[in-house]
Amino acid sequence: MKIALLGATGRAGSRLLAELLRRGHAVAGIARHPEGLAAAPGLTPARGDAADEAGLAALLAGHDAVINALPFAGTDPHRLIRAVKGAGMPRYLVVGGAGSLEVAPGQLLIDAPGFPAEYRPEASAGRAFLDILRGEQALDWTFLSPAAIFEPGERTGCFRLGADQLLTDTEGNSRISMEDYAIALVDELERPAHSRRRFTVAN
Repeated sequence: MKIALLGATGRAGSRLLAELLRRGHAVAGIARHPEGLAAAPGLTPARGDAADEAGLAALLAGHDAVINALPFAGTDPHRLIRAVKGAGMPRYLVVGGAGSLEVAPGQLLIDAPGFPAEYRPEASAGRAFLDILRGEQALDWTFLSPAAIFEPGERTGCFRLGADQLLTDTEGNSRISMEDYAIALVDELERPAHSRRRFTVAN
């Protein structure tokens, strides 16, 4: 498939790029500084800015799907979604956050005691982004929330999928490597199972 990847130079974006290329997809790696992308078969670097709605729509047009690995804080969700829709994108997959996952009935992780204050702006923006997507009637979107600890690590291929509840292990830990997260998201790209839904993944 021809995939447009927003935020291709970021921590999650770079792992998604590697997974997409590993599976033989043609990828437009879109970033404000695409010169940071190493040349690779199947990769076309492209300079783009989420604040430039018309320019971004032009970059996205003609692809089979777009994957959004941009940070939520500082990004205008309405402008970004308009660009995706304006490009006529068939599918829109979003690298989500864990803050909007439930840790108890009616309680989100972001509202739980001890949630780190430094993560609150990004988590709040991610929750708002998901709320906007849930109101979308025309866009075929998927929002994949990682586990609470989402860091670079190993590509094991061993993980569990869930819905709206935070996944934890028997010791109460919640984590996923960015490499395994990339597997789960590209699996969803290739075999859609969560159209217009959020789901989550954890080791």
